[in-house]
Amino acid sequence: MIVASHLSPLPAGIRRGIAAPALKAGLAGLVCAFLSVPAALAFDGNAQGPQGSGQVAFGAVAPLTPPLDVPLAPAVRPVDEAFRTGAQAIRAGQTAKGIDALGYAAAQGHAMAQWKLGRIYADGDGVKRDDAKAFDYFSKIANTHAEDYPGTPQSRFVANAFVALGSYYLVGLPAAGVRRDPQRARDMFQYAASYFGDADAQLQLGKLYLGSVDGMPRDPRNAGRWLTLSAQKGQFEAQALLGRLLFHGDSGVPRQAARGLMWLTLARDAASRPEDKWVVEAHEEAFAEATSSERSMALTYLEGWLKTAKR
Repeated sequence: MIVASHLSPLPAGIRRGIAAPALKAGLAGLVCAFLSVPAALAFDGNAQGPQGSGQVAFGAVAPLTPPLDVPLAPAVRPVDEAFRTGAQAIRAGQTAKGIDALGYAAAQGHAMAQWKLGRIYADGDGVKRDDAKAFDYFSKIANTHAEDYPGTPQSRFVANAFVALGSYYLVGLPAAGVRRDPQRARDMFQYAASYFGDADAQLQLGKLYLGSVDGMPRDPRNAGRWLTLSAQKGQFEAQALLGRLLFHGDSGVPRQAARGLMWLTLARDAASRPEDKWVVEAHEEAFAEATSSERSMALTYLEGWLKTAKR
């Protein structure tokens, strides 16, 4: 089994180098129509026939070829069809059929199929949760697609695979032979955050620099940098953490109560799950502590943000 820990080291510890049937029927009709004309002109405008008689000899018609600009339908690869079949089966609740088709596509190196299977096993979605299998699928993606062009649809899933691997390294995964390695986790987050600009990876880096993991140096200023990048992309947890950091201030981060309250307000509006209760509480605490002028300024900032976001 190839695991992401076998990636060659980089500055951040991550490898950087990782003719159509429809036309035939139409052409046949054209040939018949052409041959039914007693006399015709050549494509150069001159009559053609035996010894320049001006008659067109039977069977002497110039061959017709399809126009060069007629698009041909792209061939569907069996692996792509297997992925589509698997994804449709999963959506329809046919888990066994879906996993079988996705497994075929994943074995052929289909990154989307590998990611889908990784998420299914990581979340226990219709199957028994199996983090070792999930780790294996995410590792395959990281090892072969680390340099996919950022901004493409597939690159989002590659970045997510790096984030998933980083999360496993934070706690360790004995079933897959993976020891706890916070530094390796940070490398995974750093790569996805920097190269792919992934908001979730930027959030995870911000949390690490806020001291969420024992053994990692605390750096509030660096945390604020990554949380800002993530918050600007709409990641509400990053907005909440950034808001709390700015509202209270920290080492190297001056207190900016109004700006912090603005981010907390945005985060609170997006917090809807039971596990997001901490976001609501952080907003309520800051709002109660803020002065009237800070609340007024926060509202001004919020209005400006919303106008910009709608463009």
